[in-house]
Amino acid sequence: MREIVLINITGEDRPGLTAAIMGVLANAGVNILDIGQAVIHDTLSFGILVEIPLAEGSADALKDVLFTGYKLDQQVRFTPISEQDYQLWVQGQGKSRYIVTLLTRKVTALQLQRVSEITAKYDLNIDHIDRLSGRRPLDLPLDKSKGCIEFSVRGEPEDVAALRAEFLSVAQELNVDIAFQRDTVFRRNRRLAVFDMDSTLIEAEVIDELAKAAGVGEKVAAITERAMQGELDFKASFKERLALLKGLPESSLQGIADSLKLTEGAEVLFTELKRLGYKTAILSGGFTYFAKQLQAKLGIDYVYANELEIIDGKVTGRVIEPIVDAQRKADLLQELTAKEGLRLEQTIAVGDGANDLPMLGLAGLGVAFRAKPLVKQSARQAISTLGLDGILYLLGYRERESIED
Repeated sequence: MREIVLINITGEDRPGLTAAIMGVLANAGVNILDIGQAVIHDTLSFGILVEIPLAEGSADALKDVLFTGYKLDQQVRFTPISEQDYQLWVQGQGKSRYIVTLLTRKVTALQLQRVSEITAKYDLNIDHIDRLSGRRPLDLPLDKSKGCIEFSVRGEPEDVAALRAEFLSVAQELNVDIAFQRDTVFRRNRRLAVFDMDSTLIEAEVIDELAKAAGVGEKVAAITERAMQGELDFKASFKERLALLKGLPESSLQGIADSLKLTEGAEVLFTELKRLGYKTAILSGGFTYFAKQLQAKLGIDYVYANELEIIDGKVTGRVIEPIVDAQRKADLLQELTAKEGLRLEQTIAVGDGANDLPMLGLAGLGVAFRAKPLVKQSARQAISTLGLDGILYLLGYRERESIED
């Protein structure tokens, strides 16, 4: 004979509490079926699901737990669990698990309400809620703040596409990002991250900056915008824009390189990826002249971009083939994955334009970063609210893990 009981303990967190409670249960020969503990603002919430053998003296175990909790200024509650309910709980462990990640500058109750409403609507049960972002001072400026809440949910939604669409709609309405991904062994075991450069790693389209220097800025910018929106073939539009740069002095390039600004969070992201053992790469439809300088600044392992043809100190308006277009980016991702002895599930791809979609679709984690509407809708994940370091949260990274190191 046995009794199954859920023990809930709440109160001010203090050292030694777990050891004291476990000592009481150990004396009664209790088996632990499940256990969970969380501390929020120094307040403990401790749950233990136990199997108590109904041998002589074991009935006193719960009294001893209650007395020990009282001595430690804790509130203790007991809930009997039937064996039938326990078996139903055990059977539920085979259900699929997903991670829902909320990214925002400031976490609000409304954001959490809307996310949890959608998960409930699609029959997903929330098992855990964790804050991944660090503690924030109340007076921290909004543009310096980062908030991330991670939901671990269980179940199998009937219509994943509709679920994603609702998350995207709420994200746009509340100016947040909501990521939804299956919780697999690969989520925390990714080892290769590849990035577009222009408007992803840097806050500019280099070809537009070159065009300004050549006096054809408006013409080229208009073509660039249409290409990134997916309205024009990338390779054809790229050649058209390049031709307008003919005659630009090579001496102009360094000044443009010096003026390029890194995207928010780029340095933090690459520092952490390097610390975690990732290989990184730039796969860009931009130019190697600028990508190589980013490589040196951020410690990037591989660079694949377009080589500007320069003759007699002037840009000719052509590049040296092959052009890095959408298909070339996808091919390079596969080649690097094989070279590093990895699976595609272990890769991350980040970009903002329509020419990034093929590689985003191939990668285990494809992220549309501050992307055009078409790209945002087509990619599985999107980040627009935070900087590039927000990608770390999608890996389950906790900010305190960096602070402690």
